[in-house]
Amino acid sequence: MTTQTPQIPETMRAAVLRDTEVGLQVETIRTPRPRAGEVLVKVAACGMCHSDLHVIGGAIAFPLPAVLGHEIAGTIVELGPGVEHTGLKVGQNVAGGFLMPCGQCEACSSGRDELCAPFFELNRLKGVLYDGETRLSTIEGEPVYMYSMGGLAEYAVVPATAVAPTPDNIDLVPASILGCAALTGYGAVRRGADLHYGETVAVVAVGGVGTNIVQIASAFGAKQVIAIDVSDEKLAPMKGYGATATINSAKTDAREEVLRLTGGKGVDVSFEALGIPATWTTALDVLADGGRMVPIGLGAGVQTAGVEINRTVRRSQSILGSYGARTRQDLPAVVDLASEGVINYKEIVSQHFSLEQADEGYKALRDQKIQGRAVVDMSL
Repeated sequence: MTTQTPQIPETMRAAVLRDTEVGLQVETIRTPRPRAGEVLVKVAACGMCHSDLHVIGGAIAFPLPAVLGHEIAGTIVELGPGVEHTGLKVGQNVAGGFLMPCGQCEACSSGRDELCAPFFELNRLKGVLYDGETRLSTIEGEPVYMYSMGGLAEYAVVPATAVAPTPDNIDLVPASILGCAALTGYGAVRRGADLHYGETVAVVAVGGVGTNIVQIASAFGAKQVIAIDVSDEKLAPMKGYGATATINSAKTDAREEVLRLTGGKGVDVSFEALGIPATWTTALDVLADGGRMVPIGLGAGVQTAGVEINRTVRRSQSILGSYGARTRQDLPAVVDLASEGVINYKEIVSQHFSLEQADEGYKALRDQKIQGRAVVDMSL
């Protein structure tokens, strides 16, 4: 039995990608409806992430037409069957996480949401949910595929496993970044690095995810948090998020400066948050003997990065990939940290775009003109 409010329209506006040469165009399509284990969210805002850019630009293959957008906040307006015992309710404000665990596969059953096989095999490769079908279609009935929940739209269907209620003190529009930028940052620090109190940290590339890693590592008790980027503008606010030092690696040798700051040792943990060979190299170069390098950034298409074999082996260094987080456990924790003021999610959001401006916003992101995170604000 579904539970819903009566005000759900038959159609909605969505930013649809039909051609990577054309980009996003706003269309009117059918409003999706939730099926078993799903909720329908009226989207307040959708965060804009580099991962979307890889699809928009054609570097990562994805079925088209598609609606992208994988971090949202909004209000539940309908519950699908089987959601009665989750505590979720119509009228409840929620944040939606990009990594939507099926909750039933071997990985999910062992608590490893970030390794959910159906998420990768069905959603990430085929643009559908876990019954093998998309929830989106044109008015004529043509399937429109979903990147995560397809958040660049007025409404989005999200598996109940991938939403977390937000308290009244959470501002819904900037809270859209909690489901990817903050969740990924939390997962990197808590799960990927298993950061211990008093360890030293470097964060290479301080966009939306990197900024969250800076403040979460600081909150977890890192002794030093060194922010590294090639943009003085991006580095400028980092000390306000908990960085103890900043390095512009375009102007200064990052390895030499990190060694100077750490008494010649290097850092215990380095995080790489962009997904290009140059930042991988920097993250490895600043690492101490026995240290852990945690890459988070996704490359465009199939990219490789060089690793100095003998140094990695002889100095017992680890490379620990971190994709997102364990959504069911970690998204509520991220919401709590934001509610308590530990994660400053509001100031990270530096620009708001309307749905009609989504393509313009992603071009600005591509051209590195966005500091922190930008969002598509459905109220504009």
